[in-house]
Amino acid sequence: MKKIILCVVAFLLTVSSYGELKYVFYMIGDGMGSNQVLAAEMYQAELQGRIGRVPLTMTSFPVFGMATTYSASNGITDSSAAGTALACGHKTNNGCLGVDKDSVPVISIAEEWHKAGWPVGIMTSVAIDHATPGAFYAHVDNRSKYYEIGTQLAATGYEFFGGAGFHQPVNKKDSSAINLYDLCEQNGYTFARGYEDAQTKLNAEKLILVQQDDGVDKTQGSESLPYAIDRLTDYMTLPQIVETAISYLAPKGKFFMMIEGGKIDYAGHSDDAATNIQETLDFDQAVQLAYQFYLAHPDETLIVVTADHETGGMALGHGGKYVLNLQSLQYQNCSSWELNTHIQNLYKQYGKRLKWQQVQMLLRDDLGLFDKVELSAKQEAKLKAAYKNLVRGKGKTEKTLYNDISELGGLALEIFDKKGRVAWTSTGHTAANVPVFAIGVGAEKFTGWYDNTEIVKKIKAGR
Repeated sequence: MKKIILCVVAFLLTVSSYGELKYVFYMIGDGMGSNQVLAAEMYQAELQGRIGRVPLTMTSFPVFGMATTYSASNGITDSSAAGTALACGHKTNNGCLGVDKDSVPVISIAEEWHKAGWPVGIMTSVAIDHATPGAFYAHVDNRSKYYEIGTQLAATGYEFFGGAGFHQPVNKKDSSAINLYDLCEQNGYTFARGYEDAQTKLNAEKLILVQQDDGVDKTQGSESLPYAIDRLTDYMTLPQIVETAISYLAPKGKFFMMIEGGKIDYAGHSDDAATNIQETLDFDQAVQLAYQFYLAHPDETLIVVTADHETGGMALGHGGKYVLNLQSLQYQNCSSWELNTHIQNLYKQYGKRLKWQQVQMLLRDDLGLFDKVELSAKQEAKLKAAYKNLVRGKGKTEKTLYNDISELGGLALEIFDKKGRVAWTSTGHTAANVPVFAIGVGAEKFTGWYDNTEIVKKIKAGR
């Protein structure tokens, strides 16, 4: 009996140690399965010359769980159905956003809490009208209705948005319809173009932060921020967006933030291991900023980090040998998107006059092949055959969701990844469970194995 009483007292003391929940960071790594997280950790350890892992900020959190990701229409979800589950706690069909499987609107946590007086920030490394951010404010039966999604964004009244810009800022079916940038400004939003500009506009009533070159021509859409591996020093980053959002929202006394690392998914669709790892590390830097805020407000903050699904079927191990060689991925100097652009530009410049030695030099510069990464005679022969197809105009192109991959570029990247002992089962989503990491007020609720619709319900239970 005495032991039971002591346990109850200890539990009550633990609960009472938390104050009122005032700050919520809901962080979603799009396409970030467990192996994406582990790859980033083990890659960093190999760079240090050892076997093991260098823990990410998210994996250092004291609470860990796993979530299923299937949608109402299929065992493999798309981002809109998964986003709806994470934002609204409802299953829906693939392709639907902010509605249930019968296309009836369902309310997101952001909408509900904003009506209750909570300042809201929605941010991403892709377009702000994409599926995951859109799930927190929009209600459409087809995620491709980007203009309609954007008009609903403008009407939210949410205090902060951050990302690349609008994927489709104009109504393609009605040329007389207002541009989304103008519509947002009419609804009281101030646009900041880039991190530096945002620091001068932190007193704006409502703020939308987009990348520097977005909106120069308001008829052109903006897909995403550059990949971390391709980024120049003056490009805006997801961590900078999060830093700005904290500076902007924290003085308001409480906030709800959704933060998406959207390009982990893009790299997964391209089966691009090095780029995927760099995107995961970049997302974890954003998590680190949230964690620093938590350390200053430990009794009032909750951080939940998860994913909407896994992309690519990433496998750490290839070829039947018990070997991992992730450190070789350090020699990749650009994303698969840039690699294919470089190949296309080289072919446009030389055409049938393109020499094999020129292709070798490009692959050495971009992937370290023929230099840092040794190739077998068979692998080199395959690459040379793809080169010959290219100069003959017979090279095939594989279309993935966000990238067209040439035969030569795709083969080079596949060989490179397999040198690191990384393989892929798909260029799409998989049914794999995704991790959930949590710290702060109510974090204990996130242990165990549960459905993705439960995550937002657990967050709500802490308010």
